[in-house]
Amino acid sequence: MLLDVSTAYAAVMNTVRDFGTEQLSFTAATGRILREPVLADRPFPPFDRATMDGIAINFAESYGKGQTIFGVEDIQAAGVPRKQLGNMANCLEVMTGAVIPELTDTVVPYEHLQASEHEGFKRFTITQPVQKNQNIHWEGADGAAGKTLIAPGARITPAEAGVLATVGKYEVSVGRLPRVAVIATGDELVEVTATPAPHQIRMSNVYSLAASLQGLGITATIHHVADHKPAIQQLFESLRNVDVWICSGAVSAGKYDHLPVILEEMGMQRIFHKVEQRPGKPFLFGLFKDGPVVFALPGNPVSGFMCFYRYVQPWLLAGMGHQVAPVPYAVLGQDVTFNKPLTYFLPVQLQPQPTGELKAIPHNYNNSGDLPALLTADAFMELPAAQDHFKAGESFPVWRFR
Repeated sequence: MLLDVSTAYAAVMNTVRDFGTEQLSFTAATGRILREPVLADRPFPPFDRATMDGIAINFAESYGKGQTIFGVEDIQAAGVPRKQLGNMANCLEVMTGAVIPELTDTVVPYEHLQASEHEGFKRFTITQPVQKNQNIHWEGADGAAGKTLIAPGARITPAEAGVLATVGKYEVSVGRLPRVAVIATGDELVEVTATPAPHQIRMSNVYSLAASLQGLGITATIHHVADHKPAIQQLFESLRNVDVWICSGAVSAGKYDHLPVILEEMGMQRIFHKVEQRPGKPFLFGLFKDGPVVFALPGNPVSGFMCFYRYVQPWLLAGMGHQVAPVPYAVLGQDVTFNKPLTYFLPVQLQPQPTGELKAIPHNYNNSGDLPALLTADAFMELPAAQDHFKAGESFPVWRFR
């Protein structure tokens, strides 16, 4: 029995396995999924700091009383212990990032000052209106000590790396990367370096899938096996110790599509086989109780590519501890007709609009073997099975692969 897309997706996500955690240096953790909260070790920022170069004054005792000319007592540089204003009628020069001197509460930038000298002493005249407390980033304004700055499940990007460094989190707990084998089946396949005979093609699906996995930080092993049952079974037996098998091909109804039978003979529990979708209808999903989870994808390149981003990638990210993000929507850029009782995954190019919308533009797309169609696309737009005609301006979810 065929499953609809939402039921198939739920069935996949109900089998998510936690791949565990490991400790890494924060410099090696970019792209990984955080598995622990990151807390502020002190207030953010840790002191009252100047946000501009200029002078620090006590507003109430000087400018608030009409004073506009200030003598300079000293300079408060960044990285220097806090100094104190001696005379409320004076100022201290202060640099961006420096601690605000004691007894001062307002920073006037150099752009609003005119410098001069009087009896050998430097002084500044304020030339623009001043607001009390201006140009100061107050201690704890961004967060108190102990505040959770990054929650578990976040993907570590350069922004997170900067926060980890700031709080001294030089080692961090991240989701362990799964061990993945990508397996191509087919007598028609030859290596990339080979010259194909007229009846052969070079392997490409496994390399697309491996590249998609690399985008998640996962380095997969790549395998090819002929359409020969003993050879397929022997290969699978040698890969029992990995977490995930992603297979390409041999899952449809042809006489040489041996995978479903072999996998079940080896003890795989079939969760489903075939989904009400195009492309990707023959998709097979199952698992071994104490062994790998199996994503057996159709051999047509667009089919397998779509199934990876719609089903496999979310499952992998969840197993590494990633928080599931809402699926984005885009506005269809032109009318589309698809009169099959299947969910249709249409390759589209996403174009940002001045209104803030994403417009999805379909390009020429022949069928699920049309690999070059993906070169001008960014995503698959998911068009529901309940409709036949989809009008420009309607919004539908998109599964991005760029």
